[in-house]
Amino acid sequence: MTRQEVIDGLVEILKTVRTIDHAKLEGINENTDFITDLGTPSTELINIAAKAEQKFGVEFEDEDIDDLGSKVENIVDLILKTQAKG
Repeated sequence: MTRQEVIDGLVEILKTVRTIDHAKLEGINENTDFITDLGTPSTELINIAAKAEQKFGVEFEDEDIDDLGSKVENIVDLILKTQAKG
């Protein structure tokens, strides 16, 4: 799975989050910050991570979630790393 495919999947997830303005999802990239660029409440990041687990068929370690940054790049890295572990 490519990084862009992961980002596209994340955009699908983010479209289901009612606190995010869908217009802000247009130019989303790895440098997009969930909190400052998309206005995502920090508490919503846990729900986004849980939805990403379901969508991409992975299970994150609690420590990984605790250390997750707020940029799209951080969750893309985590998804790909977790998939690589099998």
